[in-house]
Amino acid sequence: MHLRTILYFIAFPITVYALDAFDFNRFLKQGKVMQARILYLLLCFGISYLAVNFFMDFYSSTMFQF
Repeated sequence: MHLRTILYFIAFPITVYALDAFDFNRFLKQGKVMQARILYLLLCFGISYLAVNFFMDFYSSTMFQF
């Protein structure tokens, strides 16, 4: 298994846990449950993708410094 895939499996639950602290009901329309769930999943995937790419770029840029 690649390191990037392992980081995705680690970053996604952390992102879900972090987004649970945010109150989405304040910003969403009433009765739009399915759209809210889709938005929540897209945000989780997007933030996980950005976090994993950041860590992979950081790792690859510091690996060749020594």
